[in-house]
Amino acid sequence: MIIKNAKLFLNGAFTEGCVNFDARIRSVGPEAEVPEALDAGGGFLIPGLVDIHTHAAVGEDASDGSAAGMVKMSRYYAAGGVTSWCPTTMTLREPELTRAMETVRDFVPPEDGAKAAGVNLEGPFLSRAKCGAQNPDYLHVPDADMFHRLNEASGGRVRLVSIAPEEPGAVAFIREVSRFCTVSVGHTTADYAAAMAAYEAGASHTTHLFNAMPPLGHRAPGVIGAAFDAGATVELITDGLHIDPAVVRMTHRLFGDRLVLISDSLRCAGMPDGEYELGGQPITMSGGRATLTGTDTLAGSSIHLLDGLRRAVSFGIPLEQAVLAVTLTPASVIGMADTIGSIAPGKWADLVLLDQSLELRAVFVNGRQVAGAKL
Repeated sequence: MIIKNAKLFLNGAFTEGCVNFDARIRSVGPEAEVPEALDAGGGFLIPGLVDIHTHAAVGEDASDGSAAGMVKMSRYYAAGGVTSWCPTTMTLREPELTRAMETVRDFVPPEDGAKAAGVNLEGPFLSRAKCGAQNPDYLHVPDADMFHRLNEASGGRVRLVSIAPEEPGAVAFIREVSRFCTVSVGHTTADYAAAMAAYEAGASHTTHLFNAMPPLGHRAPGVIGAAFDAGATVELITDGLHIDPAVVRMTHRLFGDRLVLISDSLRCAGMPDGEYELGGQPITMSGGRATLTGTDTLAGSSIHLLDGLRRAVSFGIPLEQAVLAVTLTPASVIGMADTIGSIAPGKWADLVLLDQSLELRAVFVNGRQVAGAKL
């Protein structure tokens, strides 16, 4: 299959051209007259979006360990342009987490669905003081043996794990576990020194920057300052609720191509306002804002990652940088940049076509169109 007359996202910039692909991309080149080619009409052709931090959507949750729920979420993600996602678990007891790991291990995406790139284990190795919407009853001290058991249950597919580096044994955990997956600093009270110790031990990522961590202070730079100095990648939730647009712009200027946009979406994503559940705790969504029921504590988002891309652009992030933050950078964080995240020969043909208003026109997963109008 060939798509022509497209603005291809290549090497961080848009260029006129065409792409030839089957399940994988065969070639990328300048515009050519190919009678049988599909005409993109001058739209933006970008890599499929990669959401490395999303718990749930359309009433389902990765932590449920439901095969049917995984299929339903897979279709929801693909319909909006996410072609790979990391099912992200909550802080739960080990038996519940094990069941979720096994479900991801055995998941086969439907023909019209997104691929599960691997597990994001957000809990349970977090700070009680900064657990946010995570259930404090299920927190666990950093335990590399527990990690290995869960990773084995997933078929070796844990791609990302969050940890509060001030917890006892955290640095030893990081040294061990960073040999197997990306370790992220998050849900933490760590000061600058503790965070730097974590990054020096092998952590390289930061969970939803600004949220569930101490603020950036001019005499107490904390995790944010340490992430900047250490060269770590950082996540932002760009729903307009978790982070003020001015701070989104500032973070982009500080971190550049180390910025990753995430949805951090919950069951209520793609659903009407109402009452929902998250890791055994009730949440309420009103006007798209999800909080722990009876509190003002934000519990995650109700957006799709494509919404986050559009909002980031509306906040002033250049389109090219926003696209990078939902494609190649997150693919790199989870160690999959060799197969997804960019348009290059040999990579999976995961492609999203957007019009000039960033409205979705078509989605391809492994070269097969799964959403949008037929070109």
